[in-house]
Amino acid sequence: MTNAVLDPRDDKTARPRVPRTRAPALSMRLPSGSAPVRRAVLTLAQPRIAVAVAVLGTGLLMLVGVASPNEHTLDTRLPLSLLPAMPGAAATYVTASAIGLQLVGLLGMLAAHTAGWRPRHRRLLAAGAVAVAVFSCLSPVGSGDVASYAAYGRLAALGADPYTAAPDWLGGAYAHLVSASWMHTPTVYGPLATWIQQGAAMVGGSRPWLTIWVLMMANAVVFLAVGLLLVRVAEDKSRAALLWAANPLLIGQLVGGGHLDTYTSALGILAVMYVRRGMLARHDLVAGAFLGLACGVKVSAALLGLGLVWPLLRVRCWGRALRLSAAGVVTVSVLYAGYGLHALAPLSSASSLVSVPSIWEALQWLGQWTFGTSAAASDIGMAWPLLLLLVAFVIQRRVPLAAPALLAFPFTLVFAWILVAPWCMPWYTALAWPLAALLPRSPMTRWLAVATAVLALAHNTGGHGWTW
Repeated sequence: MTNAVLDPRDDKTARPRVPRTRAPALSMRLPSGSAPVRRAVLTLAQPRIAVAVAVLGTGLLMLVGVASPNEHTLDTRLPLSLLPAMPGAAATYVTASAIGLQLVGLLGMLAAHTAGWRPRHRRLLAAGAVAVAVFSCLSPVGSGDVASYAAYGRLAALGADPYTAAPDWLGGAYAHLVSASWMHTPTVYGPLATWIQQGAAMVGGSRPWLTIWVLMMANAVVFLAVGLLLVRVAEDKSRAALLWAANPLLIGQLVGGGHLDTYTSALGILAVMYVRRGMLARHDLVAGAFLGLACGVKVSAALLGLGLVWPLLRVRCWGRALRLSAAGVVTVSVLYAGYGLHALAPLSSASSLVSVPSIWEALQWLGQWTFGTSAAASDIGMAWPLLLLLVAFVIQRRVPLAAPALLAFPFTLVFAWILVAPWCMPWYTALAWPLAALLPRSPMTRWLAVATAVLALAHNTGGHGWTW
């Protein structure tokens, strides 16, 4: 790798533009196997069929939000939640089917794109905007996190410290919506996230449904803004739109669930863009500030910063790496100065959590019966970063050689974290998707889609747990 790779003037892949075609002749490489499998792949790679499958999956997930409350939504109703509550078993089957169809539809659209399909990016943006607008007015689907956001915002709006007080302190309507697992836990989010939540709670007041709706709408606006930004800077605009603004899995998880990871992704991709924009000091300082703001929402954005600093260090751009890091650290320090170091305390307790599915679940279970829970947590804490580096090395070898280092390294590190971190949720993949949208086409994008869907099937429960 040379300094030229990091020069913004050369940071573009030499790929010719492919003209748009209405009905491309599919000439994709098919997997080996029986004839029925090959025919199924060809069928799903037809643009109209792939789009129809994706729309069907998204529509089913919307139906879960319309017919709320149920086992996969919050116990509240937003303006478009107009149907009677869906029975628990029905909600589970519809949710699982929706996620599966969204994955198949997305993979089909990506296969069609590989074969030459180039839909107009404006149409994709418009279609995504419609889905986003609908989801923002439905009861949050698949996660109870938005209720926690609302409760933390209400705490801050009332003058309490959400880094020491928990939702149970509120009681009443706000606490009623928070899942039992987070009822007694202070916020684990950064100060910027807390201010966003506080602003929504100041609008909602004593009405938690209104606070949640404000959070959902604000999140939807940020999601669409990221989509517009990616389309503007990407060489392949239709692919960028497919991987974010019209990505059925992402819309369902980020917008349908109302997750703060949308903000982290927005600030993170701005940091990446500024690092790639130029080599002047101001570019690095602005990028570092965006990274610090992203960490002010969720600390996991620090991985993105590490992914940007590492390629700079490899080519001995010491000054750039130092400016980027210093700006990020200063920004985070300023954000946390208003609360103090105790605001970091909840992160320490959350760091020992292990989600399902996870390769660390077996070690945690074994530790509880042998050498103790604390020892198991310590061993996991030391082992998973080492495995992350190993998996990142494997992923890096499968990213196209033409990929710019300032995109490839962050993507590799974030995707490896998604695969091996002890605690990971489907919406965490939001940090990787914008990078994938700007990278050259590779099989890693399909694996990212599969990972997102698998995590969604395991955790898309509205905080209630699966009901079979």
